[in-house]
Amino acid sequence: MVKYGGNAMSSDRESTDPLLEEVARLHAEGNAVVIVHGGGPEIDRELAQRGIVTRRIDGLRVTDAATLDVTEAVLCATLNKRLVRAFQALGIRAVGISGQDGPTLVAERIAPSATSDLGYVGAITKTDPRLLRALLTAGFLPVVAPLAIAHDCAHAYNVNADLAAAAIAATLGARALVIVTNVARVLRDLDDPSSGIDCLSLREAEMFAASDACRESMRPKLRAAIAAVAGGADIAYICAAAPGAIQDAIDGNATRVTH
Repeated sequence: MVKYGGNAMSSDRESTDPLLEEVARLHAEGNAVVIVHGGGPEIDRELAQRGIVTRRIDGLRVTDAATLDVTEAVLCATLNKRLVRAFQALGIRAVGISGQDGPTLVAERIAPSATSDLGYVGAITKTDPRLLRALLTAGFLPVVAPLAIAHDCAHAYNVNADLAAAAIAATLGARALVIVTNVARVLRDLDDPSSGIDCLSLREAEMFAASDACRESMRPKLRAAIAAVAGGADIAYICAAAPGAIQDAIDGNATRVTH
């Protein structure tokens, strides 16, 4: 199970992405791989082009109806299908879906508070692995956009991509969740690049995620790693995008969260 962050995704359409090449190789070797992708930077650019102001609260994008339309279009069409084409160019039978399909991910609205309302931002309440299992059994590589469906199927919800990947990893009982981002590992001290953390137990990870030492941008990724392992995945890794990133993470060049 691989989560490919929007900030780490290659924007060069003319060159082959090393991460996608590695995923393709793992799939070709007979490993059952699912990839969940982000897309924040591209969503920001499309919103700006349309004159829609981007607002965030605690790192989450405030998603009104217009923003949801753009988010769904960018994630499910532009980015998802770009990744599908890239995998198929590498000889891999890839299928692009979102969490709405199946439905794989069901969410409910994050309740507004007295000071904030995130709009169409959801918290995942239910997962169903059957569509993904069917695709994997048939030899396809699923490429999943992080959108969930409402309980009444009336609309989509924008969900955090890290937590979407964690929910899917948990429901599939994945051997590993690899969260590929733009930093090498979780830092114990933000001002000290050499303070990277090699390994955290679930309890240690929960304590660190709740502390002021865990930077805001890393907190969702660490919480996703915790949720995946607590929910049924064997292990979770947080690592930087680079050639051979997945194997490097497994070999120890990452922060790993374990039972």
